[in-house]
Amino acid sequence: MSPAGWAMSFAALIVATNLLCQAIAYLRLRRPAARSSLLETLPPVTIVRPVRGLEAFSRETLTSGLTLDYPDCRTIFCVADADDPIIPLLEELIARFGPDRASLVVGDVAISANPKLNNCIKGWEEARTDWVILADSNVLMPRTYIQRMLAAWRADTGLVCSTPVGSRPAGFWAELECAFLNTFQARWQYAGEALGFGFAQGKSMLWNKPFLDANGGIRALADEIAEDAAATKLVRRAGKHVHLVGQPFEQPLGARSLRDVVQRQFRWARLRRVTFLPFFAPEILAGPLVPALLAALAAPAFGLSAWLGPLPVLLPWYAAEMALAAGVGWYSSWRMPAALLVRDVVFPGIWAYAFIAREVSWRGNSMKIRTDGEDELNAAAPIASLATAARDKST
Repeated sequence: MSPAGWAMSFAALIVATNLLCQAIAYLRLRRPAARSSLLETLPPVTIVRPVRGLEAFSRETLTSGLTLDYPDCRTIFCVADADDPIIPLLEELIARFGPDRASLVVGDVAISANPKLNNCIKGWEEARTDWVILADSNVLMPRTYIQRMLAAWRADTGLVCSTPVGSRPAGFWAELECAFLNTFQARWQYAGEALGFGFAQGKSMLWNKPFLDANGGIRALADEIAEDAAATKLVRRAGKHVHLVGQPFEQPLGARSLRDVVQRQFRWARLRRVTFLPFFAPEILAGPLVPALLAALAAPAFGLSAWLGPLPVLLPWYAAEMALAAGVGWYSSWRMPAALLVRDVVFPGIWAYAFIAREVSWRGNSMKIRTDGEDELNAAAPIASLATAARDKST
């Protein structure tokens, strides 16, 4: 076979693999929810929500966790800094719904370079139920949120989680974030779980507290710079599996800038690079750039213009993504094809830069990451966390 033939064959293989994964994700997301035994007993559940700063949808997302249709649940809000501007809203919600429904703990515990994990420690230790959900502040919880989490728990489960699905974008750059979150990241996560390679996502994580406590407790999640990566490895070492909810939960986006979107994707890419390198390295093939370039280079050998070569790659690729979004009820619009194209132009740069950068930022906290292994990922906790710990000790 000629070099052009090999190039076209490899491009076709990548496209076919992508379309197959699209189909697997679609079937997984359309599958009727299993009937977990936990739904028969509806055990008491504690929701631990780390919160930092006011966001566009803070009132709506935080209130959603207090209006759940569940008989016995309590929310513990965790705030690292006593001067955080979110505290007045939290105090208002606690006064409105009552201390039996919600409470607030202030001050983190500096066990890692991960500020979100540090912020969760006190809430986890205060939880008194066997079932605990760690949920980000920007997750919009439907009234059946807990039931949907419990429904995914099976005999071989060590953790149930949900990837975020972007909704309510305001402007093109927020639609670009939807293109990243939904038919790219969520799709691959659901396809991976269907094939037996489920991995955690930190947006919503349902834990059986005795199980996690028996395997090192929440502090064991400090073994990696990202708590969801540590959770995945912990669950696998215990011989269990990570399972996903039947349909992921929304993350309303509002307005975004291009810098916001790229910086967030860069942080996640960098964390995947240092925690799961064998899985991150092939991610460059998860987008259509490589097969599109191969098709463009090979097209003249088949009597086609190099400019037309990428079309047999891009058209089915994006048509399948749009069909998936429409079929499972995710956000879609007439501008999404352009958002998908921009995503696939910038992603290779994000992927490449993740191999050389040494620092990421999470809501103003710098998280230094070494490039030479996992042993020093958490060598230094954020200054803000250490200051909070020192303040706690003095009071």
